[in-house]
Amino acid sequence: MNITLNGEAFIFTSGSSISDLLKTLDLEVEKVAIERNMEILPHSLYDNTHIVDGDNLEIVHFIGGG
Repeated sequence: MNITLNGEAFIFTSGSSISDLLKTLDLEVEKVAIERNMEILPHSLYDNTHIVDGDNLEIVHFIGGG
């Protein structure tokens, strides 16, 4: 299926969840915020939210430092 990920076209497996996408991208759930179709998605919904064709996802990855 075709989605938009951080403004870029991206092909991903149909029926996958947000958690599956994060695993594929090697990102830690605790260190990201996700906007799906212009709505912030709570971490508690990542496992049960399935990506559908045409979704627009923005992922912000938090990096610690000083």
